[in-house]
Amino acid sequence: MEKSFLTARERKVFDLLIKGKTTKEVANILLISEATVRSHVSNVLKKLNVKERAQAVYELIRLGEFSLQ
Repeated sequence: MEKSFLTARERKVFDLLIKGKTTKEVANILLISEATVRSHVSNVLKKLNVKERAQAVYELIRLGEFSLQ
C-alpha cells in the first residue's frame, strides 16, 4: 500500500470539508480550533501548490487521495 500524500489529520479535515462541513463544524467535530483547521488546509494547499480549497479537492481526487464514490 502506498503512503498517503496527506497526514492523518489533513485527510480527516479534507474528508469533512468534502462532505460539506464548514470550517467551524470541522473544528467542533475534531475538537480543534478553527485556526488549526485553516492551518491544515493551508498546509495542503502548499503541498499541492494551489490557491483554493476547490483546486485542492480536485488535485486530491486526481492523485487518488479521495474518490467520488
